[in-house]
Amino acid sequence: MEYDTARIEVLEGPEAFRKRPGMWIGSVTQRGLHQMVFEVVSRAVNETPGAGACSVDVTLTSDGGVRVTDDGPGVPFEARAVGESGGPGLEDRLTGLRTEPAPSGRHVVGVALFGAGIHVVNALSSRLTAEVRRDGVRRVQEHARGAALAPPVVVGPATGTGTTLAFWPDAEIFETTMCSFGVLAERFRQLAFLNPGLEISLTDERPARGARVVRFRFPDGVRDVVAALDAETGTGLEPEVISFEREDPRMAGTMEVAVLWSSFHSGRVRGFANSRATAEGGTHLDGFRDGFAAAVTAYARRRGLLTDADPDPAADRIGEGLTAIVSVKLDRPEFLGATSGLLGDVTVRACVGEAVRDHLVDWFEEHPERAAAIVKQIVRTEPHPRA
Repeated sequence: MEYDTARIEVLEGPEAFRKRPGMWIGSVTQRGLHQMVFEVVSRAVNETPGAGACSVDVTLTSDGGVRVTDDGPGVPFEARAVGESGGPGLEDRLTGLRTEPAPSGRHVVGVALFGAGIHVVNALSSRLTAEVRRDGVRRVQEHARGAALAPPVVVGPATGTGTTLAFWPDAEIFETTMCSFGVLAERFRQLAFLNPGLEISLTDERPARGARVVRFRFPDGVRDVVAALDAETGTGLEPEVISFEREDPRMAGTMEVAVLWSSFHSGRVRGFANSRATAEGGTHLDGFRDGFAAAVTAYARRRGLLTDADPDPAADRIGEGLTAIVSVKLDRPEFLGATSGLLGDVTVRACVGEAVRDHLVDWFEEHPERAAAIVKQIVRTEPHPRA
């Protein structure tokens, strides 16, 4: 069969997204459904001046919808005039008539995995309602499968400012329209501890026995989550968390590290880059392990816990009983792979390694008794089996 340009089908507008939804949100299973929620939450968090410093409320409604409300300045429906800052208006962004570059930089909170945009959410929803509270009035616009049904209308006065997007995933596209409360709650918990200025709640109105609500806010950032991870072991002990923040122009970003030791559980080290979990690891975690090993080894040799003839402690020994969070926020993060699960910035490894080594060396010197106990635990010799 002859193939020429006459056989090319050009899809435009919402139909382009509805034809191949997996290209934009990864899947039409529950995993893709969650990406829809994350896209809308991403808009809410990053629209606020000083991204991450806002309040976002997510509700799973009893009729199968998802409502996301923020207390930001309220995104105007209309596009800005040429020369004005702010980019396309909300209506353009929902319908995809005008697009703008995805936000980037260390201050952008990475919520969604693919960054498809809210116009994709609109196209894959049977209906969507947008409400803007701005300049003392509430304006609402209804959409169906990616198309606006009418212009925005004023529906009454507004108290405060903000934007609400409520959408109902299209059952003709998705295998299920039921979001997992647990999956969403865990992701929102991560976002809250990685961004101390953020308060985010999740309400589930679907249970017949009554709504359930969780609210997350962690003023101390990664210190809070390390303490929480340790509490999961049920030791009943007051955790001693070592933490620091540092900006390093060499990697064009900042790092936040929190560490604690315990003899009651195996090691758990988790990494994040621009608020994204890096499940596959990356250079920030490599740097953390480099710096951690260097500090422990140097202290052990200086204090005579290791002799010149002793080898450096094995990596698995150093990580035993260690709980740590390593979060970096970069102007230009370099991820390897389509899912952004592996950080590849080479400079980050050296910067994080140096910072971790320096901070731990100083901490060891300031807390000699605790340092000796920790390092002895790490470098102790395995007992030889009895004959």
